[in-house]
This record gives sequence, C-alpha cells and structure tokens, in this order.
Amino acid sequence: MKKRVGILLIFAILFTAFLANWTYSYYQGLEEAYIPINEVEKGPVIPSEIKVFERSDKALDYARIPIDEQHRRTIATYYDNRAYPGAPPSIPHPVSEKMGIGGNNCLQCHENGGFVEKFNAYAPVTPHPEMINCKQCHIEQQVQRTFVATDFYKKPAPEIGVNNALPGSPPVIPHQLQMRENCLACHAGPSAVKEIWVSHPERVNCRQCHVPKLHEIQNVKLFLRTNNGSR
Repeated sequence: MKKRVGILLIFAILFTAFLANWTYSYYQGLEEAYIPINEVEKGPVIPSEIKVFERSDKALDYARIPIDEQHRRTIATYYDNRAYPGAPPSIPHPVSEKMGIGGNNCLQCHENGGFVEKFNAYAPVTPHPEMINCKQCHIEQQVQRTFVATDFYKKPAPEIGVNNALPGSPPVIPHQLQMRENCLACHAGPSAVKEIWVSHPERVNCRQCHVPKLHEIQNVKLFLRTNNGSR
C-alpha cells in the first residue's frame, strides 16, 4: 500500500511540474519576440566612401535617360567656367540676392538638375548639396569689372583617355575627392560633361574599380602665405 501511495505521489509531483512548465511556456509564447539591442559605438564616417552612394537611388533613371546631343556640356566649357582645374565653378548667370542661397535659390535647380529653358541648358548637379552657403566658394562671373590680368600659373587639366593603369583597365580618378566624392553628380545624367559621361551609372559603387591617382592625393602640401609686407 505504501509503495502504491509513493508511486502516485511521484506521479502527481511530475504531472504538476509538467503542467506548470507547460503553462509557463504557453504564456511566454504568446508574448512578442524581443531581441535586446546593444548600443554599438559607431566607427568614423569616411565621406569619400559613403558619399559615393548618395545619388544611387537615381542611378537606374540615369541609365534610362536618352542622350540629348544638342544640349550636352563639353570639357572645354567645363574648364572655361573655372579659374583652374579643381577650382569651384563660377556662376554664369545673375543671382538674385533677395532670394538668398542654398535651398531658397541655388538648390532649386542644382540639387537634382533638370532642363532650364531660360538658359537653354541642363543645370549641373552639385555633389555637395548639404553645403548651403554656395556663394562662399562660387561667385558670379564679372570678369571685366572684378578681375585683372596676372601671371598666375593655371595648372593644365588632366588628360582624358590616357589615365588607365593598363590598356582596357578602368581609368583612375585624376582629381581630389574632397567635396567631389559623389561621382554620379558629375559623371551621369543629362548635365554630365560629354567626355567624362559614364555609360554604366547603375553599378553605383564607382570606387570598387576606379581608384584615385596617388600623386594627386599625396603631393598636396600645406599652403603658407609669406607675409613680407608687399601686395
């Protein structure tokens, strides 16, 4: 008799434990799954890397846009609008001071480009729309009134079609990357310069194949102005 009572008692304990465990598991399963999010310290952001993808959402549109041969910019007009290769382009049209800068004026046309009937041309796309103080670097063309002739040496522009490491290899990047990290802004779309227009904007990750020309990056020294009292 005692043996039977012992067996029944053990069975009751096991059944109670099973029932408690099953009930706990059942109600736990009704709750939503939760994965704790651990704060991870962000690494340094490299603009020359991240900004390559800034206009990637427009890459397929660029690939489908038909070429407008009548309104394409040329490399000659591209450099004529700059004091020297790599300089900020000047503003070839009047700018209303009352409308301000950045989003209130310049970015209306130059953030995403588009055809401007007033100038019969496509507005070039800026590679750095986040820098809204545009006229800090870009000035209106007032050659006759503002500038005088000097002996300033204008560095020759990089040649096109000869900057490949090997025949058939991707061309290297012959210019600085600072403020020009966004490749598609200049090399794709209807406002792109004819000679440097890229035929495959949908590949997006440009720097996977195109690398900077080393001496253009390394041979940049700190500019120091000698204060000798003369002008």
